[in-house]
Amino acid sequence: MRTDSAAPRAVGHDLRHHGDAEVRDDGAALVDLAVNVRADTPPAWLRERIAGSLAGLAAYPDGRAARAAVAARHGLPVERVLLTAGAAEAFVLLARALRVRRPVVVHPQFTEPEAALREAGHTVDRVLLREEDGFRLDPEAVPGSADLVVIGNPTNPTSVLHPAAAVARLARPGRTLVVDEAFLDAVPGERETLAGRTDVPGLVVLRSLTKTWGLAGLRIGYVLAGPETVERLARAQPLWPVSTPALAAAQACVGPGALAEAAEAARRVAADRSRLLTGLGEFAGRGVRVVEGAEGPFVLLRLPRAAAVRERLRALGFAVRRGDTFPGLDERWLRVAVRDRATTDAFLKALGRALDTV
Repeated sequence: MRTDSAAPRAVGHDLRHHGDAEVRDDGAALVDLAVNVRADTPPAWLRERIAGSLAGLAAYPDGRAARAAVAARHGLPVERVLLTAGAAEAFVLLARALRVRRPVVVHPQFTEPEAALREAGHTVDRVLLREEDGFRLDPEAVPGSADLVVIGNPTNPTSVLHPAAAVARLARPGRTLVVDEAFLDAVPGERETLAGRTDVPGLVVLRSLTKTWGLAGLRIGYVLAGPETVERLARAQPLWPVSTPALAAAQACVGPGALAEAAEAARRVAADRSRLLTGLGEFAGRGVRVVEGAEGPFVLLRLPRAAAVRERLRALGFAVRRGDTFPGLDERWLRVAVRDRATTDAFLKALGRALDTV
């Protein structure tokens, strides 16, 4: 690992480039392997719950029931829960509301936390996980003076799931430890989660309901943290930050039936990912390397002439995520979302053709 420093307005990786850019405009007709939202969502029952909330749009949103439902789902008091307009809002709140002197972001990971910190005027230190280490976390690589540390688990884009014990070792008095668990519900059994833990000092866990349930357009997520942190973040929110339909979705998605459905979806993701990894292994002799131990609904690949392969895949009808916008990666990397068997087989066939022609 190594540590780099990024000034508030430093020029470098395009931190505000996300997978949805690959499927806008002329990419709208492509098979979307660039965005990590499940393709077959939201399910009909959830659409009905959201639609049913529209009758109450004349009233201001009341988040108490949804907040209580999220708290019950994680076995926490409501004072430890804050509902947000997606995890992205939580990153902005953390950057603006907390008193931070030396924030550190562990990369490669989702770039929005660093972007939010920089926009709030902070100078951000980066701890770069290395390919030769399998992008695994070494807690000792994080500077002891860091008073805010941000890490994803499982990490986007590497799909690495760090042991909860290793992540918890980053915690210490006087430090806020932010763990982005946006994809943790796609891991069977939610292994290595820190959600619901109250014994880790300064812990802030972020969850998103947009990935598993296909609600990116609705914007709903939540923060799990100590009451003082929740209160401070809440004061930085505008009034009524989460809409009535989003609140209805939140309450629905943490109920017993929804959790069982999410658990089954996680098992399907694991099976579909296994098929994708097996197929990608057939291209090892052609220079395609996959980051080992993937546990998320996406995989990270390194391959020769990745930019040209990506463009060729677009011509063949598939959008994949470029990797060079993630600190710690470069133009040799692509991220591919896990999809169903038929989509995976078609993609692998297209990848073979792309490799043949670049």
